[in-house]
Amino acid sequence: MNEWDEGEVERVTLYVDGFNLYFGLRSRKLQRYLWLNLHTLGTSLLNPRQQLLQIKYFTARVSGPPDKRARQSTFIEALETLPNLSIYYGKFQVNPATCLCCGATTGVPNEKQTDVNIAVEMLCDGFGDHYDTAILLSADSDLTAPIRAIRQTFPAKRVVVAFPPGRYSADLKAIAHGSFTIGRAKLAHSQFPDKVVKADGYTLVRPEKWSPAQI
Repeated sequence: MNEWDEGEVERVTLYVDGFNLYFGLRSRKLQRYLWLNLHTLGTSLLNPRQQLLQIKYFTARVSGPPDKRARQSTFIEALETLPNLSIYYGKFQVNPATCLCCGATTGVPNEKQTDVNIAVEMLCDGFGDHYDTAILLSADSDLTAPIRAIRQTFPAKRVVVAFPPGRYSADLKAIAHGSFTIGRAKLAHSQFPDKVVKADGYTLVRPEKWSPAQI
């Protein structure tokens, strides 16, 4: 662990695995917390000697159904109002799946590229010296490889894993410098207001399905 001089600011970058976070919240029936202000959440994870320099959010555009696509678009537009936040897109790949009961074959969408995109950004930011500590919000065990590479290449830098509710990886915990699970209190205190006004004056409204009154 680094020893910081008194008064020195430790620079932090937050990397958010969007689908890992989304499905973690859904698995715990916490949809009321999906309207999540990642800047407020990221800041709440810091200690007094840390500064959140940037947030990188990784996702893929869903293809349907229309109501789910609309909710995602509204959320992404809300995220775009936040300072120092960048969004990185993967894609969905449709894989065939055969029903064991009836033998019918359907296409099942699988999100691709997020883990690769996260790994690339964490390593590039390490080489660019854009953080002292990286906080990875994910429980995807595929991300042990870039963490290992960061530890070997940049021994002065730290990687801390923040597990979404309902998600955990023993492999990530073992390779990271530290880990913890994000609690409901932090999620509850990190929500956007019900209405978010964009720079152009357009008002985004919290999706009704994500309203505490509907859940």
